[in-house]
Amino acid sequence: MEVEEAKILLGFPPNSRPDPSQVKAAYRKKVWESHPDLFPDDQKLVAESKFKSISEAYSCLESGDVKGQWYYRAGVYSRVVKTGVPRPYSSAKRGNRWLIGAPFLLIVLGTIGLGGIKANRAYNLQKQTFPSHNPFLP
Repeated sequence: MEVEEAKILLGFPPNSRPDPSQVKAAYRKKVWESHPDLFPDDQKLVAESKFKSISEAYSCLESGDVKGQWYYRAGVYSRVVKTGVPRPYSSAKRGNRWLIGAPFLLIVLGTIGLGGIKANRAYNLQKQTFPSHNPFLP
């Protein structure tokens, strides 16, 4: 929908520049007048199409003409959509990616290895100290 057409639909002159509060007030007024639930069943379809066009006009005015920084935000949005969000390690070579996970891997393997040694020591100590009192030991 064109901005001029949206202004006319909400009741503003075509070359005017309404502020956000005026647009919101005009939108609420027009929506209240054309809400489909206020009409009988035979007129609901016409009221519903008018209601949708008013909502579209409001979204057009709110996003395009009323908010002055929309053009800047649209450029950022289109750039992110076209190129994607930059990844923090995109400049790193493939061979260096394992360096990121290496400390974690070493911690996990060290814990498992040392924990296994301690468990074996505890098992052997229990087996030597109490050979006949533990029915679970061989």
